[in-house]
Amino acid sequence: MNEPSAMPVVAIVGRPNVGKSTLFNRIVGRRVAIVEDVPGVTRDRNYQEVEYAGRRFVVVDTGGFEPDSPDRLIQQVRDQAHLAIDEAQAVILVVDGMEGPTAVDQEIADLLRRSGKPIFLAVNKIDTEKRELRGHLPEFYALGISHVSAISAEHGRGVSALLDAVVGALPEPLPVEEEPEEEGERPIRLAIVGRPNVGKSTLVNRLLGEERFVVSPIAGTTRDAVDARLEFEGRTYVLTDTAGIRRKRSIAMRVEAYSVFRAFQAVERSDVVAVLLDATEPAVDQDLKILGMVDERDKPVIIVVNKWDLVEYAEEKRKAFLDYLDRKISFLPFAPRVFVSALTGEKVASILRLAARLYDQASTRLPTPLLNRVLAEIKGHHALPVVKGVRANFYYIAQVGIRPPTLVIQTNHPELVPDAYRRHVANRLRETFDLQIPLRLIFKRKASLRPRPPTRKAAAGRKPRR
Repeated sequence: MNEPSAMPVVAIVGRPNVGKSTLFNRIVGRRVAIVEDVPGVTRDRNYQEVEYAGRRFVVVDTGGFEPDSPDRLIQQVRDQAHLAIDEAQAVILVVDGMEGPTAVDQEIADLLRRSGKPIFLAVNKIDTEKRELRGHLPEFYALGISHVSAISAEHGRGVSALLDAVVGALPEPLPVEEEPEEEGERPIRLAIVGRPNVGKSTLVNRLLGEERFVVSPIAGTTRDAVDARLEFEGRTYVLTDTAGIRRKRSIAMRVEAYSVFRAFQAVERSDVVAVLLDATEPAVDQDLKILGMVDERDKPVIIVVNKWDLVEYAEEKRKAFLDYLDRKISFLPFAPRVFVSALTGEKVASILRLAARLYDQASTRLPTPLLNRVLAEIKGHHALPVVKGVRANFYYIAQVGIRPPTLVIQTNHPELVPDAYRRHVANRLRETFDLQIPLRLIFKRKASLRPRPPTRKAAAGRKPRR
């Protein structure tokens, strides 16, 4: 029951130093990728959600390399193009308009054309109309790509026209299915994510009670996200195993970086996310990247410490490990932690129980009278700070959505509510309602306090000053 990704993917490919990262930053709208006039600066695949012309998609910068020979460079670029073909619904091939087409450009173009995917050729560094007329632009039509755009990624010239064409070629978004009123009828989508070789497939096999997926101690065995349905204690789950990448080709990037992109896709369509950490190598940078990505998307998360059987079990060591996690993952203090051994099965069932509990919490509707009582207590015990002689005030709170619970707080000055106070309000609400999930708080100016323009009647009735 594999499902398409929640959003289509647009990959940016090309040889080093043609402006891929600059175009990526231009499309995203902010400086995300490192840009330097040196080949091979970008080493990880970078991905961001983008909304353009009413369509949401994921744009991926496939990055540069550290070539050790011209032959190796061609192979690496070919591998990047293969990945783009595998993952993307559309591909932008970036070339250097001031240099003219090269043999590597031709290699990539030939490969991409054979894929049957929509391909868009972005001839970069065409900063002016004069360069467009007198440069190498006509030579690039020989690459055999029908859609050719002259652009300047640095200055934005021609980028909108390129994006118009790309968005027009993306598949239509999937229709949103109506969910049953009774939550028991809806399966809980649980994504198992983490860096390679932390035991994701072993955990899924243990939960399913069968060797459903291939399990191997070699990092990167599982290539694709795979779904499996599971019944447990009267609830239905859909487990998504999102292990790393199988090296069926020589991949010109770190496997860990690619696993983040896989996790990104799985997290998008999940209800609850179980992030696996390795007890023998806790909280490395890649773990924090994945946890941060889950937190940004307001998904309930279970922090699963796997391979606990390989660590000497002692209460002192357990407490020290928890303290370590609290320091490294301070941005998720409410997320439950569970110590398991996927290999022996110790406590793995608690992951499913936690997932059901977090899903129910995320689907709950909090009573408005109690919400307002808690809000009054928060104001009474911890007054809002005075900013430039003005103090914001809270008037009313109500829930407007679920998964995650979305709460609107009416105030006179939403811009004067500091981030620290917003976190304090969220933490107090979680404590009161015994929640271990993200809360989405929206601070909105009270309608009656918004300035209103004078009506025509009122304006006409004013007497002129003398």
